[in-house]
Amino acid sequence: MPHSRSLLRVAHRLSSNAAEAEDLVQETFLLAWRNFRQFRHGSNVRAWLFRILFNLFYTYGRRQRTAPVTVSISTIGTDAWPASVGMVAAFVDAADMVQALSALHIEHKTVLLLGIVEGFTCREMAEILGVPMGTVMSRLSRARSALRAQLAPSSAYAGKRS
Repeated sequence: MPHSRSLLRVAHRLSSNAAEAEDLVQETFLLAWRNFRQFRHGSNVRAWLFRILFNLFYTYGRRQRTAPVTVSISTIGTDAWPASVGMVAAFVDAADMVQALSALHIEHKTVLLLGIVEGFTCREMAEILGVPMGTVMSRLSRARSALRAQLAPSSAYAGKRS
């Protein structure tokens, strides 16, 4: 189905649960099918689908889970330890990013996912979220600052690195 991968990626980030994300996307396509007569021809169908997804997500409630990031040891590899050190470091960086993203407020996480991951413009994000474009720009700026602060090493730790 068109746009299902993008919708699933964002739904998974919003719900932090694969089963809930799949349910959200399935419900999105069902509502889009039922309400296709409301779609304005000539407009952006991808943005319309994301709007439905976010409306569903907010309808179900703004529950943000603080589940720990689980990492399967088998994904790291079976190579000798020195050969896989770079792979472990990259995996830790990815885990830090996931943890920092999940710590963000839902409005900030939403604009980062739509703008940076999915490539929507500020105008498109404003239409999807139903907020003014200035609000989107403000949320995006604050989200980037919060993400930088989450990922920046603390000054006590940075001093010990040398």
